[in-house]
Amino acid sequence: MNQETLDKAQKLMDYTDGKICNHCLGRKFSDCVEGNGNEERGIRIREALGLEAYVPNEDDKCAICYDLFEDIDNKVLDLVNEKIELLKVEFDTFVVGCKLPKEIVEKDQEISDEFDFDVEIIKREVNREIGKLLEANLEQNVDFDGEDVLVMVDFRRILREDIENPIKVRLQINPIFIEGRYRKLVRGIPQTKWPCTKCKGRGCEECNFTGKQYPESVEELLSEVVLKHTNGYEAKFHGAGREDIDVRMLGTGRPFVLEIKEPKIRKIDLEKIAEEVTETAKGKTEYLNLKFTERKRKAEIKVSSPDTYKVYRALVKCEDDIKEEDLEKLQSLHMIQQRTPIRVSHRRADKIREKEVKNIETEFIDSKTFEMIIKTEGGLYIKELISSDEGRSNPSVTEVLGTQAICAELDVIEVGIK
Repeated sequence: MNQETLDKAQKLMDYTDGKICNHCLGRKFSDCVEGNGNEERGIRIREALGLEAYVPNEDDKCAICYDLFEDIDNKVLDLVNEKIELLKVEFDTFVVGCKLPKEIVEKDQEISDEFDFDVEIIKREVNREIGKLLEANLEQNVDFDGEDVLVMVDFRRILREDIENPIKVRLQINPIFIEGRYRKLVRGIPQTKWPCTKCKGRGCEECNFTGKQYPESVEELLSEVVLKHTNGYEAKFHGAGREDIDVRMLGTGRPFVLEIKEPKIRKIDLEKIAEEVTETAKGKTEYLNLKFTERKRKAEIKVSSPDTYKVYRALVKCEDDIKEEDLEKLQSLHMIQQRTPIRVSHRRADKIREKEVKNIETEFIDSKTFEMIIKTEGGLYIKELISSDEGRSNPSVTEVLGTQAICAELDVIEVGIK
């Protein structure tokens, strides 16, 4: 330790009337004094200056942190353990955050400015010291990329003498994300919970006081089981598009991500959950290839790209008789200009979208009925492609065949995404 450093340290001691703890003293010289942590650096500086050891006491607290680091050692671990026990939270990884009184933050910065210290701020050391304490005692690891829990320690009231328990601890339990594909095997079930249109979810006679327009959904049949196993607060369903309530989702299923908010239990057996849901759903829905995934995946499956496509099976009914050879005309359907359909215009922007029909296969059933297997770019409205939607879809099956056509049944049989 050179003389210049010692002279500067002595000036800092004089500036604070000697009221500076080892953590704060060591932190200010962390760029030029060696030591295993700031506390050890502070001890070494005191010894080099021939000063007595720092002893915290109620009357002469550290001029910067007010002996906050003593509270970390003596109180924070117990408060965190109490919160974990209260919430019954299971986790493997965590990060730490803290909130400090503005007086402490300002004093720390004032001294750095006065002596031209270019070192870390006090908040970073507080977070680090709490993290070290919790890692050593909870046997869990700090993980800044994929933490299960954020431990937030609030010290903002420690300067008030009228409060018995000034330190507060809050646990922010981060969500878990489960990716998979669902198959909807019957018609009449929406993808997500649908609030009652009359009472807006509050509950009324119309919905039998359930608050729901329909008694169940693809989302609820899965999420109710997962919430039970995770003791989570809430579930949110993110699908790669959606099908109408009267449309089945067959084939390999539609990709989705289920987000479970504030799960108290994170380690769950997804295979057993899939089996339990299958029993609960009683043949209405299936959930395939369940796996844990990352937060970013919920956005990725929603993003439309040139590579996304859908394959549908449509049963088409015609107003007038057609011949089997008439169906060859449908091969002319390629680039479709679609204005927002009338049936969704109340909730979608009114604009014209251009979508591509990639392939069409047809099977003649009778003079007014045929089946169509159609592969399209994602986002093309199939019912309107068939009916023309009063001319809003152009060209359309109705226009090409020269007779009004409607989609009597529709199934999604493949959803392709990245």
